[in-house]
Amino acid sequence: MTSECTFSISTTRFDEDYAPSANSRSTTNFANLARGEKRQQNLRNALTMIDNRCNELVHWDNPTRDRYQVELDIISVDLHIPAAGDDTAFPVIEVLDVQILDTHTGQRVPGIAGNNFSSYIRDYDFSVVLPAHKASGAKGLPGDFGDLHGQVFERFLASSAYQDRFAQPPVICISVSTSRTYHRLVNEHPVLGVEYQQDEYSLTDQYFAKMGLNVRYFMPRGAAAPLAFYHRGDLLNDHSPLALAATIGTMETFQKIYRPEIYNATTSAADVYRPTLENADFSPTQVYYDRVERSQLGTIQGKFTEANLMQPFGSVLEAWVAGDGVAAESVADPAPALA
Repeated sequence: MTSECTFSISTTRFDEDYAPSANSRSTTNFANLARGEKRQQNLRNALTMIDNRCNELVHWDNPTRDRYQVELDIISVDLHIPAAGDDTAFPVIEVLDVQILDTHTGQRVPGIAGNNFSSYIRDYDFSVVLPAHKASGAKGLPGDFGDLHGQVFERFLASSAYQDRFAQPPVICISVSTSRTYHRLVNEHPVLGVEYQQDEYSLTDQYFAKMGLNVRYFMPRGAAAPLAFYHRGDLLNDHSPLALAATIGTMETFQKIYRPEIYNATTSAADVYRPTLENADFSPTQVYYDRVERSQLGTIQGKFTEANLMQPFGSVLEAWVAGDGVAAESVADPAPALA
């Protein structure tokens, strides 16, 4: 019988004094902001943008638009593999946990866990496995592409480390894909905004589906483009308007910084929308970001994962997730085939 791998969680407050730890994944949105001479001003500006956007969306009983403060914790997940020794842990995932401080009452309201999603195994899949597959002349994608990553994620959600800390499954909120066209629907939510639907599943949609996550796209009031919400359960009814507003404030801010051509565009998305990074009609934010460096770090970390996790322990992980384990929570639509 395969020895059980386990997970542990550590928490770091993301504020204007945040500095990435040596173990933090370098390509995360928050780590990118916290480097260089302007690191503290970057962080201060980003946090102000997050608070302002959250208050803008939750405007009732909030006439001065400053009632709520969004508090963010970085949740770093380590995977402990018995075969690696008792003192060895591999950093597999980082997400954000949100709380909202009501400055009128002093109460802290739980927000949504997830938001940003960073994964070393995903770096390995996209920066090592996929390029090698294409270089071999093979078409499409490897038949098992994303399987191990999805199963490890499922194991994490079923673990005591996650369930003891979080009451609900995560919601991951990221950019729309520049490879797809999105069509506006008639649905409109008071906080999430108008709903869009993609013309077909993107590679990211398919990859996240293997993690047991459905996707819906919404463009909140005042936004320039839809956001992708990867979730389980009922996105619209499982979370409070305040929690949804805090997630939008957080992740829309990151996207305005990292993809201003889309999310800080002068003109908002049309009824039929194809996002592009070639758009020149946008306003840059007052936050410095090196997009080239980020893409290079993804490759570096994919190779790090290959050398330190997949080569020595890949077969151990495969045997572990193939054993008697958790069943993936069903999703509303079957996971599309990766093609």
